[in-house]
Amino acid sequence: MNPVLQSLYTRKSVRVFLPKSIGAQEKEAILLAASNAPSAGNQQQYTILDITDPALKAHLAVSCDNQPFIATAPMVLLFCADVQKWYDAYDAASCDPRIPGVGDLMLAVQDAVIAAQNAVTAAWSLGIGSCYIGDILEHFEENRALFHLPPYVTPATMVVFGYPDDQQLKREKPERQPLSKLVAENQYPVRSGNAWVQTLGAHSAAKPPAAWVQAFCERKYQSDFAREMNRSVAVSLQSFLQGGNDDKQEAQD
Repeated sequence: MNPVLQSLYTRKSVRVFLPKSIGAQEKEAILLAASNAPSAGNQQQYTILDITDPALKAHLAVSCDNQPFIATAPMVLLFCADVQKWYDAYDAASCDPRIPGVGDLMLAVQDAVIAAQNAVTAAWSLGIGSCYIGDILEHFEENRALFHLPPYVTPATMVVFGYPDDQQLKREKPERQPLSKLVAENQYPVRSGNAWVQTLGAHSAAKPPAAWVQAFCERKYQSDFAREMNRSVAVSLQSFLQGGNDDKQEAQD
């Protein structure tokens, strides 16, 4: 198997890191890999925040659903969907730009997440583990103030990086769904809910499929952090579409 496929197949999330820093050369290689990701129109509609301040990391460890390993991760990268820089450039070049919309935001989010995945893959090839932190989508107002984000910039995803300890290296990668359940030809495959229970619940041998799905639903889908994430993303979208006008109104009031 070629090394690229090997890296993609073996990579797994790492949440325990050795007390070892990531060298400047490795860090640059990871960031260069991110910057070489596919991008819509080669616009690279993202900005990567390299979070090095221990106080910021400690704050994120609490605000991102209380995950202490964030605070000790040697490298933390926040990938922001950034429509602001192009909008400002268009305005400065007298293009009379339209107000950014949902489509612009979605393309920017795609750019940011693709760049993040390039970084994750590059890191694993260097022996550096990583873990996506989806909880960065929570507490939008707090994060916007914390990182001084302008109206047309929003957090898309965050990734923490570090060298995995032995336990993490030996830990078995969770099984993925078979291709027959993920790939369909030409049109969406309609399956019953019970069929999905059997497919998704097959992850656990310790519980019957329905019991596993019920427990997973309570732990993830029905959780407080998932509800906050939905609220926060809705606020983020509303703020983006209004171009920060709510903030300007509050300042005037």
